[in-house]
Amino acid sequence: MTLVEEPIDQLTQQLQDLQKAGASIGRVSELLALRTAVTGGDTPLSDGPLALDFRDVSFTYAPEDPQARGVLSGVTFHLPAGQTVGLLGRTGSGKTTLTRLISRLYDATSGEITLGGVNITHTPLKELRRRVAVVTQDVQLFQASVRENLSFFDPTVTDAQVEAALHEVGGYIGLELAEALRARGLSVVLLERGPEVAGRMLDPQLQGQVRAELERGGVDVRCGVTVQGLTGSGRVTGVQTDAGLVRADLVVVAVGVKPNVDLARAAGVRLGKTGAVAVNARQETNVPGVYSAGDNTESLHRVTRRRVHIPLGLPANRMGRVAGVNMAGGDARFPGVVGTGIFRAFELGVARTGLTQTEAQALGLDAVSVDVTSTDHAGYHDSSKPIHVRLTGEKGTGRLLGAQLVGHNHLSVKRVDVVAALLGQRGTAQDLFDADLAYAPPFSGVWDVLLVAADRLHKLV
Repeated sequence: MTLVEEPIDQLTQQLQDLQKAGASIGRVSELLALRTAVTGGDTPLSDGPLALDFRDVSFTYAPEDPQARGVLSGVTFHLPAGQTVGLLGRTGSGKTTLTRLISRLYDATSGEITLGGVNITHTPLKELRRRVAVVTQDVQLFQASVRENLSFFDPTVTDAQVEAALHEVGGYIGLELAEALRARGLSVVLLERGPEVAGRMLDPQLQGQVRAELERGGVDVRCGVTVQGLTGSGRVTGVQTDAGLVRADLVVVAVGVKPNVDLARAAGVRLGKTGAVAVNARQETNVPGVYSAGDNTESLHRVTRRRVHIPLGLPANRMGRVAGVNMAGGDARFPGVVGTGIFRAFELGVARTGLTQTEAQALGLDAVSVDVTSTDHAGYHDSSKPIHVRLTGEKGTGRLLGAQLVGHNHLSVKRVDVVAALLGQRGTAQDLFDADLAYAPPFSGVWDVLLVAADRLHKLV
């Protein structure tokens, strides 16, 4: 019966969609045939950002009906030029109506709305609407391209920034959510614009292992795909890509973050080249008495000695501790970060610290890497699982630059902390090889995979 019922259901749904489309086209035709009663004046607006003022503004959809309930009543506020605000309120409270009054899709029943001191009814309608942009709560916001939608929130966003953000769909959050949604029994499609998932966390030689584990867990991974927008009216129905439409009932957009520095900028706090708040080792900004810590603050990378913005949990907490101690009259210093991260994809554990080979070469370092595949503990244990280590060092100095670990027992990659500790002290491959690591067959081989990798790296640097 299923073979018969499903095609019939699909045909019925398509017929309903066609009927809705026909009704919509008819309604659009009626609206296009109407002549607007809204006319503008001839007073031009000044150049640059303009202040917006509502003065005792009221609105009702049927002003001629004395029994009609007003949507807005006596609204008064002042929005300074250049300031961004959000409108919050219950459904039906008049948020959308208020924004449409600014563009004169409706006119206020009473009161006055001014833009730069000019009553908006005195301004040429075309100029007014050219100068006004509103980000609505409607799903149609995402009918445009991703580039256009991001520019609603930040008009200064560049194509390069959009491209960098889209590469992070297959980052920590996207990968972890894919597993969580599969655990709920949902069908999951992961879209990644780059050639592979985990592209900014691992070298290309290791990325394929992450993708293979996701696919083994039932995730449909599609790389090299550009998201163009969402489809649907009232609720999402799919994701439009350059490779076609992907049907979906739920869409999670995980495209990375950037620091929220509006408050800092308004207070005169200096921002670093990363776009995050610049601080010294005491978490002090350039403004006396003002401290900054956490995901909006840049830090010193202890391997490269450059300022970076790496928003992760432990550094954010550590920065907060340092700032708190100093604000209370103590003397604490934040030493910086080495970029240590870890995540799980189903049974696969993935960790990294320091620099990848790709990152080191991009910085102009004379770097070399070795790859070692072994087991996470003694191979004769039936519970042992494969683990792969990539260790990167600097030629000429022997200095450790970073490590990447992929283990089929996700707990095994926590040994990345050994390398992280050495990176903070500018340790060498020889230092790692000389480390007196704990050994027992249930935990590792007598020569742990890190020691084997360090021995091989030392011979190359």
